Amino acid sequence: MMQAKSLPANKTQSMKFRRYNSLGLRTTALTEGVTPVADKMTATDITATLSQYGGLIGITDVVQDTHEDPVMQEGIAVIGEQAAKTVETLRYNVLKACSNVFYANSVASRDLVAAAISRTDQRRIVRALERQEAGFVTNIVKSTPSFNTESILPAYAGVTHVDLTSDIRGLTGFTSVADYGKVSPWETEIGSCEDVRYLKSTIFTPYPGAGATTSTMIATGGNCDVYPVMYFGKDAYGFIALKGKYAITPMVVNPNPSIADPLAQRGSISWKTMQTTVILNDAWMAVAEVACTN
Repeated sequence: MMQAKSLPANKTQSMKFRRYNSLGLRTTALTEGVTPVADKMTATDITATLSQYGGLIGITDVVQDTHEDPVMQEGIAVIGEQAAKTVETLRYNVLKACSNVFYANSVASRDLVAAAISRTDQRRIVRALERQEAGFVTNIVKSTPSFNTESILPAYAGVTHVDLTSDIRGLTGFTSVADYGKVSPWETEIGSCEDVRYLKSTIFTPYPGAGATTSTMIATGGNCDVYPVMYFGKDAYGFIALKGKYAITPMVVNPNPSIADPLAQRGSISWKTMQTTVILNDAWMAVAEVACTN
């Protein structure tokens, strides 16, 4: 669903994505012996600029020498989780700004949202993606002779907050990952419904109290919390990292004597990354804004 690129070091802080546009149809019959006028290829360029992010934990020699837990190992695990969630949140903040927005039950705006996700809403979104020739992000997953397994058709990816798990499982025609057979689902995948495979994460936070008044939906101050459900077709967005596939650099510094720290009292565990996310084609992704059943 995305184009992932790495940017070499010592080059630039920006990268250009180029998408060649489709050619028009040729519906006029050729004239015998006459060469038709040649088409000219056109392209759309999208430039993305990288930014740097990072985190740091301070470790003292006293903690390292006296604490009953393996502090360095625990710190590496904690800061690794911070790095991963930071990158995912930064990506989400870019992608949720997609201009291709649909509201639950076809209301006109976010402040009127009061309905949970439905198969009707999903079908409207899938139809819009297909009209724009957005490619599927998965291939067919075939059924097996195992009991109660089902074929999973080529699909778009849908991602949303964990709160919506029950509503998604309640969609008419929903297939659980437990019924996929021998094929392993994606990590955090809930299941599929027709042309969409759904994944969940705590990263995809709602807009608190941004919807209509309610007594049956999750709400803040009496108004529905509005949850984005993001749908992706192939090459809908791009992800760029500096120097490497994911470009997160971990660093561990044990307490060592130095001019700044002559008694070797301070160490650290840290990470940094330089990357960005960019929407390549709003028409190949969509955001549904829905309420969540309480």
